[in-house]
Amino acid sequence: MREWQNKRYWLIGASDGLGAALAHTLNRAGAEVIVSARSEDKLAALVAELPGKARYQTIDVSDNDSVVAAAKAVGEVDGVVFLAGVYWPFGAKEWNADQANAMADINFTGLMRVMGQVVPAMVARDKGHIVITSSLTGFRGLPGSIGYTASKAATMSLAECMYADLRKTGVDIQVVNPGFIKTQLTAKNDFTMPFIMETDAAAREMFEHMNTDKFKKSFPWLFSLVFRGSQFLPDWLYFRIFS
Repeated sequence: MREWQNKRYWLIGASDGLGAALAHTLNRAGAEVIVSARSEDKLAALVAELPGKARYQTIDVSDNDSVVAAAKAVGEVDGVVFLAGVYWPFGAKEWNADQANAMADINFTGLMRVMGQVVPAMVARDKGHIVITSSLTGFRGLPGSIGYTASKAATMSLAECMYADLRKTGVDIQVVNPGFIKTQLTAKNDFTMPFIMETDAAAREMFEHMNTDKFKKSFPWLFSLVFRGSQFLPDWLYFRIFS
């Protein structure tokens, strides 16, 4: 069980949805939280709701200068949780260059920018906790998901690389791969979303994982078996089933 009292956690992408729910969960457990996103109004409203010590710091993860300035303003932290992401559903036949580029730039390259500011300091101290939010979609390519699925696959791969390098150090790396969560992002979908979760339930799943020393968690568990199992299917069968 991880100790949360008197710890400082920086949650990036936490103005609403899963990030806001996790901020409440960590705050109730005793951690000081610094919540970050682009919307100052939403961040201020969230901090006003939180039960414990909390503050906010605006950030635009697509802007390196903003990331550098935010990391400097936040200062030394015990943990960082990256939840920032954008999503628009479309396939290769309806390619939207601006939206595809934004998903790559925020969901993945934004993570790289943030890690570039926090990992070296944690490595130098040989102490820290990093939690990266990927997705069940990251396990294998899906139809109608240009941009998002690719960015989440890259996010999962980066987490695995970091874990391989740091697993025998004092810097803990974890990744979570949620399925569908009821947020403003999934509201864009026009199809049935199996096992869709409320944000509070998803935050509990994340928090439970953060209390362990395990690297990866995919949830909901039953739904995750579909995606994890798909990795073992030959291409001819996989694409026949999933398209």
